[in-house]
Amino acid sequence: MNPPTILLSAGDTSGEMYAAHLAAALQRRTGAVLFGMGGAQMRQAGVELVADYHRLHVVGITEVLSRLPTVWHTWRTLTREARRRRPQLAVLVDSPGFHFGLARRLQKQGIRNVYFIGPQVWAWRPGRVKWIRERFERVICIFPFEEAFYRRHGVRADYVGHPLVDTVRASRSRAEFLAAHGLTEDPLIALLPGSRSSEVRRHLPRMLAALQRIHERKRCQAVLAAAPNLPKNLFAAVAMAGVPLRVVSGATYDALAAADLAIVSSGTATIEAALLGTPMIIVYRLSPLTALLARRLVRTPYFGMVNLIAGRRLVPEFFQQEFTPEAIAREALRLLDMPAEREEIRRGLAEVREQLGPGGAIERAAEIIVRLLPV
Repeated sequence: MNPPTILLSAGDTSGEMYAAHLAAALQRRTGAVLFGMGGAQMRQAGVELVADYHRLHVVGITEVLSRLPTVWHTWRTLTREARRRRPQLAVLVDSPGFHFGLARRLQKQGIRNVYFIGPQVWAWRPGRVKWIRERFERVICIFPFEEAFYRRHGVRADYVGHPLVDTVRASRSRAEFLAAHGLTEDPLIALLPGSRSSEVRRHLPRMLAALQRIHERKRCQAVLAAAPNLPKNLFAAVAMAGVPLRVVSGATYDALAAADLAIVSSGTATIEAALLGTPMIIVYRLSPLTALLARRLVRTPYFGMVNLIAGRRLVPEFFQQEFTPEAIAREALRLLDMPAEREEIRRGLAEVREQLGPGGAIERAAEIIVRLLPV
């Protein structure tokens, strides 16, 4: 019997990481032939790439408009390859802005779609759940409250836990990390401005300005955890910050684990910080028009995933106009001066970790997908 052919598509950095692990798990079970969209991690995992997600790597409603020609070209490329190869399944990972349109095109070819990491339609634009019900045979969820939401709306869904539970580990102790980067025992702040160039451009100047204000009032140091896929010139402003600051790449978990406090761009990094038990301040900025639309569409009391999972404002969050250097510096100084409150946050983060599952999420997701393959 020939091994199955599966289209596997990821549209951003975190999605690609999950897809690469999923690819390996599917190949171990079935010897599957995998093709689709991704990056270097998926290629190393044995996926034949016919499209590169980096060309689509944007966030925001209005920001996507400038990439529409690229989006349409990529849809055509993937659907053309699907028509030629006739995969038994298409597994689409996160990135609903791209994958909703791809799923519709694949469905017209008679290809069955599975969604791994269900879109957060419970948070904003809940009407999209109808599209998911119509276009996807199964949704595989990584957050504990999502399964009930989807099933309530007639979508076949399964909660498997969060894949990061298995992978987020520090490789060095705090002392080893400080020594390796020439840092002292002074309080350490970790900056995580985002994994996309657009995020870094919006967030880093405000983070650096906040850091300057913090340093004026308190002896401290900082480390900036740069996403390894980003060009180094994005971080040129660091040299002008005038505060003790190191830029590290490929050591995000070590930086977070060593930090007394992190200032983190909303997204996957907040889950990573939670799993490492690092008190954090969550920040995010969008373009003004996208932010205006988002405020009208968002249906949740918080935008930070850590707070959504906790069901309360466990960590401070600053969105759009609230994200100012003054506000961040004020909150950071307060937390640095209150170890008891940081310890309370750590206890809350431990509760969040418990809700993310016991580990083995990728293996459970692979088992679900394998059962959907034709016998």
